Amino acid sequence: MNAQKTLDLQHSYDAVAEEYVRRIFDELSEKPLDRQLLDRFAVDVQGKGTVCDVGCGPGQVAKYLSERGVQVIGVDLSARMVEQARRLNPAIEFRQDSMLALNAEDEIWAGITAFYSIIHIPRDEVVSALVEFKRVLQPAGALLLAFHIGDETVHLEEWWEQPVSVDFVFFQPDEMAGYLQTAGFEIEEVIERSPYENTEHPTRRAYIFARRPV
Repeated sequence: MNAQKTLDLQHSYDAVAEEYVRRIFDELSEKPLDRQLLDRFAVDVQGKGTVCDVGCGPGQVAKYLSERGVQVIGVDLSARMVEQARRLNPAIEFRQDSMLALNAEDEIWAGITAFYSIIHIPRDEVVSALVEFKRVLQPAGALLLAFHIGDETVHLEEWWEQPVSVDFVFFQPDEMAGYLQTAGFEIEEVIERSPYENTEHPTRRAYIFARRPV
């Protein structure tokens, strides 16, 4: 992703950070499947080391995992999102970082969650992002990826009455599974669901459990 696109994405999330918290921070209470999948992930990584929530936003996924005994940190491109995450979750470490070049040692994390953060990576750079995930995962490290299902790229110039410049890339489940395999991951399960009415944007959702091979 070129430098201007990266800055646009960062500034866009900075602009909507407070409204994002208001609308999104408590969303897991209305999403039973998401909670079920995060519970499964938590059991998988329990006691194996630190997990990173990549593209953590205000930290709702990290909070959920921490409450289930997972040692978790969060990273996000947006400085304002990181500020909100620290304010809302003072016991969890959050820092500003890019998923395309994570400031982390090789094989350092027991798992990664990435809920609707890969959707901001252009198609031709998704494999590079996933290779970076694989680099920082321990052997047999777990990955739980969530994204919108589709073929389109939606560009916003205004979001919640704030001027932005941000792309949302939709993926087909088989397409994303192919990117994961190209990056060297083993696919464990692909799950799809319809949107929860009156809770979220009305798009079908996909979740993929994958693993770095031993």
